[in-house]
Amino acid sequence: MWYMFWGQVIVGLSLDFLGMSPIQALIYTAVLYGLTAPIMIAIIMHICNNKKVMGKFTNKRWSNVLGSITLILMSVAAVALIYFQFK
Repeated sequence: MWYMFWGQVIVGLSLDFLGMSPIQALIYTAVLYGLTAPIMIAIIMHICNNKKVMGKFTNKRWSNVLGSITLILMSVAAVALIYFQFK
């Protein structure tokens, strides 16, 4: 447990020594999460629709519709993020 604490301290100090501000690190983290969210949504939807994995608890129609809408919206947002970043 202490190794996790000291690992986080070392990572935090190294960011400080590299000159990166904590706010900038938070922004980079949010961008990374925004880009990986559509991939994670697709993986979760695939697993939740698999009868071998979920048995009788697979997604129903409305779960798939709402999940697909969310996947589309997050994908559009990720593409827009990349487009406006390099515009």
